[in-house]
Amino acid sequence: MSGEMWDTLWVDINLATMVDGGAPYGAVGDGAVGISSGRLVYVGPRMGLTGSPKSLAREVRDGQGRWITPGLIDCHTHLVYGGNRAHEFEQRLAGASYEEIAKAGGGIVSTVRATRGATEDELLTSALGRLDRLLSEGVTTIEVKSGYGLELAAELKMLRVARQLGERRPVSVRTTLLGAHALPPEYAGRSDEYIDLVCREMIPAAADAELIDAVDAFCETIGFSPEQTARVFDAAAAHGLPVKLHAEQLSDQGGAQLAARYGALSADHLEYVSTEGVEAMQRAGTVAVLLPGAFYVLQETRKPPIEAFRNLGVPMAVSTDCNPGSSPVTSLLLMLNMACVLFGLTIEEALAGVTRNAAQALGLSQSRGTLEVGKIADLAIWDIESPADLAYAVGANPLYEAVYAGKFKIREAGKLESQDARTPGRQDARTPER
Repeated sequence: MSGEMWDTLWVDINLATMVDGGAPYGAVGDGAVGISSGRLVYVGPRMGLTGSPKSLAREVRDGQGRWITPGLIDCHTHLVYGGNRAHEFEQRLAGASYEEIAKAGGGIVSTVRATRGATEDELLTSALGRLDRLLSEGVTTIEVKSGYGLELAAELKMLRVARQLGERRPVSVRTTLLGAHALPPEYAGRSDEYIDLVCREMIPAAADAELIDAVDAFCETIGFSPEQTARVFDAAAAHGLPVKLHAEQLSDQGGAQLAARYGALSADHLEYVSTEGVEAMQRAGTVAVLLPGAFYVLQETRKPPIEAFRNLGVPMAVSTDCNPGSSPVTSLLLMLNMACVLFGLTIEEALAGVTRNAAQALGLSQSRGTLEVGKIADLAIWDIESPADLAYAVGANPLYEAVYAGKFKIREAGKLESQDARTPGRQDARTPER
């Protein structure tokens, strides 16, 4: 430790560091956390401090026995969109399937119409409302996909709005181009031509404008074939962009193996993934992103193969999949509960899924996801007796305070307390971490 005074030191606090191995949750009782220049400079037992708290930091915070976890990470969302699809929820309750609604002109395509017709300001306003609900539960990093524009101008519009979220709120935003989300009506019967548009225009334009950190696709019977998806991934690789994949949500298309072949950061959904797919993901280090909200809303019955992921050591992340059709969810804490109750994760696995493994799913393991010296000081401070409380009480929100990059504290949705005048979210808005 250097001789410089730290900015902030938390004492009388319990730590769920989420560092793998050792104590459950990487827990440290009667701990301390030191922050300087937005980074963690001390994480450990209070007894390990080399001096009195006041001699070490300009500001000393008394945690009063609360718990600190890493700031939560929502690693798969479709947060920016226009319109509303509550009527489709009614249709599904009446017996219509997701596929039937999509084939009748609903589903993703209905959101495309609304998104294309919305202004950037309208999209920003609606997305901020959803984002604020997530921030109020301790989220400090979020991934936002495009995919409701399905034309160059509208896709870029969505991505610009997603970037603005990180300028308006204290949150790190990772943006993903999902141009290969669905076939737009004007390309009916011409899916290969649409994939040409994605590969030759959307990916280059978004990359040149520095609007994307990754590329995604929907590999499914109602989406795109493995061959078409591979073309998208080749185009991403040509621009130095990592890939992710919506894989095996409704059927086994071999998407997990395809994702693994391209070294994908993650494969997401995975209810129908095969043993071969799980093994390929393990070899490639591809994270399995579990989306219990979509499973619940769509009333699915086939669960992801949790035991296979667990036995082979495939990291499991958990996310809201916030979107207007299959997962209108803005509570990551609720997803912790659902991941445990519906999918059978332990609470420690679920919490790792929104911290350590979620960071890996975004390529951010070096800077976020655990409480370790040198990492960005994104913290969530909780009024809880143990980390198990975070998944236990349905609808509860025990967040006391969230700290973003050591500077910005979120006490409730949309209301911020800042320690300096810098714009939240600016420092890494244009520096993707691969």
